[in-house]
Amino acid sequence: MTIDAVMDISRQALFLIIKVSLPVLLVSLCVGLVVSIFQTVTSIQEQTLTFVPKIVCVFLSLVLFGNWMMTAIVEFMTSLWSDFSLYINY
Repeated sequence: MTIDAVMDISRQALFLIIKVSLPVLLVSLCVGLVVSIFQTVTSIQEQTLTFVPKIVCVFLSLVLFGNWMMTAIVEFMTSLWSDFSLYINY
């Protein structure tokens, strides 16, 4: 296995990690921003107020995007294992 092949697999894996985690992170970011703006407007200084909406929204995003996320990971692993014979040097 050459260094180029290892770098290519690593690049694909990192891109997949970013692509799969992006929907959940964006939902968490948006909910946190909305709750923070709400806290600022209403002058509520409760630190734990952001956790419940974030947890609920992240759970719902995992329910919505979970199938797509798992499909992308399984496709990557299937292509990685199906090309396994190409990576072995005698």
